[in-house]
Amino acid sequence: MNKIAYLLLIVGFALLIKGADFFVEGASKIAQALHVSPLLIGLTIVAFGTSSPEATVSIVAALEENAGVAIGNVVGSNIFNITFVVGLTAILNPLKVANETIRKEIPFTLLASTALLILISDIHLQSLSANFITRSDGLIFLLFFAVFLYYIFEVARHSRDQLMKESVTAEKPSWGKNILFTIGGLAAIIFGGDLTVNNAIDIAYSFGMSETLVGLTIVAIGTSLPELITSITAAIKKQSEIALGNIVGSNIFNILFVLGAASVISPLAVDPKIFIDVVLMMILTIVLLIFSRTNSRIGKFEGIFLAVSYIVYMTYIIMRN
Repeated sequence: MNKIAYLLLIVGFALLIKGADFFVEGASKIAQALHVSPLLIGLTIVAFGTSSPEATVSIVAALEENAGVAIGNVVGSNIFNITFVVGLTAILNPLKVANETIRKEIPFTLLASTALLILISDIHLQSLSANFITRSDGLIFLLFFAVFLYYIFEVARHSRDQLMKESVTAEKPSWGKNILFTIGGLAAIIFGGDLTVNNAIDIAYSFGMSETLVGLTIVAIGTSLPELITSITAAIKKQSEIALGNIVGSNIFNILFVLGAASVISPLAVDPKIFIDVVLMMILTIVLLIFSRTNSRIGKFEGIFLAVSYIVYMTYIIMRN
């Protein structure tokens, strides 16, 4: 059984990564053909496309009542993004940080993380017998997400005129191919997400691991591979604003949309151990904000610090289990 589970887990990850790649490619080309501004494509389709594996895995886990995987996946992915993805990208090529990212987007990530901490603290704040992310909590997350989307569209609208002046007439897009890429990519993400959740849980149980630990480790890293690949590619191409924008956008999307949608589908029971991870995610977001504010860049030294932080964190959660 175990060998097949490992094989299916790898197949699931491969489908998630390739599916996200095709989905981003197809959707970006369609958006360009419809003359949607590149900034809007970057902030939405790229960030949300690379987060689609997290969304699929957490929603599938919620449907199958594996709350530990659903929440652990989001928190683990965000910690992986802030530390390892930003760290490795900055080591390869120091990241320039856009003013909007420092002033608005990273603080918005911190706000989303704080909202998560408050909404999972039912025992402490409301003297209830258990902590849950309820359907009403999920709707609050989705309302916050709507505010974020409104902000993105405003940013895009203001920059559209400037981008229109700079834009060059592109070749006619192949509609059929791009629609096929988008739909095929989405199908691969959904199917891959299902395989990943089911087999990760089987493997975890055979090792005596908790659902939350599986979500924080195997599933979180696997579903964050598209962010890692996208950001490293952007850094190598010296498009560092895209690299950091993709990570920050993905983290906001993970908390507000992924947990929002998952908990609306099925209320999520919260493992008490996850509190430490949520607080750590908030601390790391503050560290990222401090690093970004120093000379508006994240250099190699900061990158090494962040990447090493992730290795220390991984050692800690495995020992904690």
